[in-house]
Amino acid sequence: MILQTEYQERREQFMAKIGNGTAILRSAPLAVMHNDVEYNFRQESDFFYLTGFNEPEAVAVLAPHHSEHRFVLFVQPKEREKEVWTGYRTGVEAAKEKFGADEAYPITELNEKLPQYLEKADRIYFHLGRDRDFNAVILDHWQQLMATYSKRGTGPMAIESTHPILHAMRLVKSPTELAMMRQAVAISVDAHNYAREFAKPGRYEYEVQAELEHIFRQRGALGPAYPSIVASGANSCILHYVENNRQMQEGDLLLIDAGCSYGYYNADITRTFPLSGKFTPEQKIIYDIVLKAQLAAIAQVQPGNPYNLFHEAAVRVLVEGLMDLGLLAGDIEEIIKEEKYKPFYMHRTGHWLGLDVHDAGFYKHGENWQVLQPGHVVTVEPGLYIGSDVQPLEGQPAIDDRWRGIGIRIEDDVLLTVEGHEVLTAGVPK
Repeated sequence: MILQTEYQERREQFMAKIGNGTAILRSAPLAVMHNDVEYNFRQESDFFYLTGFNEPEAVAVLAPHHSEHRFVLFVQPKEREKEVWTGYRTGVEAAKEKFGADEAYPITELNEKLPQYLEKADRIYFHLGRDRDFNAVILDHWQQLMATYSKRGTGPMAIESTHPILHAMRLVKSPTELAMMRQAVAISVDAHNYAREFAKPGRYEYEVQAELEHIFRQRGALGPAYPSIVASGANSCILHYVENNRQMQEGDLLLIDAGCSYGYYNADITRTFPLSGKFTPEQKIIYDIVLKAQLAAIAQVQPGNPYNLFHEAAVRVLVEGLMDLGLLAGDIEEIIKEEKYKPFYMHRTGHWLGLDVHDAGFYKHGENWQVLQPGHVVTVEPGLYIGSDVQPLEGQPAIDDRWRGIGIRIEDDVLLTVEGHEVLTAGVPK
C-alpha cells in the first residue's frame, strides 16, 4: 500500500518542476459497456499517481504559487440516494482529511472556483486528452484569462502538457511501487506455473484462462492487467489473440501471455511450451532462437545503455537464426536496416511497465533514445510467428510448410538496478 506521505512527496516534486504554473488533472470517467451497464472503474493513472484518489468525476489542481491552496480537489459530494446505487463517496470534507488536499469543493463548483488558481499562473499544465468536453472547459478558461490579461497583467500565456514532467517521474519506480510490482509478479508467476501443469490436450483455452484469473483474484489482485492471451496451435501466431475458445490438441504449442494488476501496478509475462511435454524438432529450433534472442536482449538491459539497444540485440539474433534456417536470405545488415524480418517479427522487443501495462514515459527525445537508469522496469519479449498464411517478402525464400503454425514469444519483466538488472519474473521456467 502506498501511503499518503508518498503521494504528497510526488506532488511536491511535481510542483517544484512546474514553478509558477498551475496543473490540472482529470479523473477517469465511468465507462458504459452497453446500455446502462458500466465497466469496472479504473482510475486515470496520472491522476492516481499524484493523488491516490480512486473515484470518478474528480479534478485535481496543483497551484504551487497560491498562498493557501497548493493542492485542491474537486470531488463528488456525499449523496445518500446516489451512493445506494453506485457505492460510497469520499465527499468534500473527507477529501481534505484523507487525501491531504488544502481545499476541496464539489465538482459542480469547478467553473466557479478554478479561475482563482489560474489567474496568477504563468502557464497551465494540462494534457488535452480524449474527453473533448473537459478539454473545452479548460480551453474556455484559458481564453477568458487571455482576453483580460492586458487589464490584470497576470495570467497563463500558454498551455503545456503535463506528460514530459510527470511521465519522467513515473519512469523511476520508488521502493513502494516496486513492492507492489513484486506482488503482482509473484501472483502472476504462481498463476503461470499452475496453468502450465493444468493445460492438457483436450482442454479448452478458456479453461486455462479461468484458472489463471482465478488465482489472480484469489490472491488479492484486481484481476488481469490486460486481456489474457491463451493461444494454442496456430493461434500462437496472432499477437493479441483473446478469443481463447479452441480445444487444445496433442502436439500443440501453448502461448500464454497473462499478468495481474495489484493495486493498479502490473505484471506482464509470456511463456510458450509444448502441451505434450516435448517440442517437435521444428518447434524446438524456433524456441531456441527466441530464447537466445531474449537472453541477448536481457544482457543489454543495463544502466547507461540506450533503450533501443536491447531491441537491436534481439533482432540480430532472430535474423541470424532465420537466415540459418533459410527463411531469410541476403546481407544481414541490409535485412535489419530494411526490416525484412517483419513478416516473422512485427513488434518491438519491450515496453515500460508499471502503473500502466504499457507504462508512461518517452522512448526517445528527438533522435536520442531514452537512457536506461536504476528504477526503470521494462519488458523483454522477442518472438517469432510463422503463420499459416504468412508470405515471404519479394526476393526472400519460400517458406517450408514444416515451419508454419509455429508462434513463440518469451517475455520477462526486468528491473534496472545500480549493479545491472534483475529479472523479476524468473520464477516461471523457460
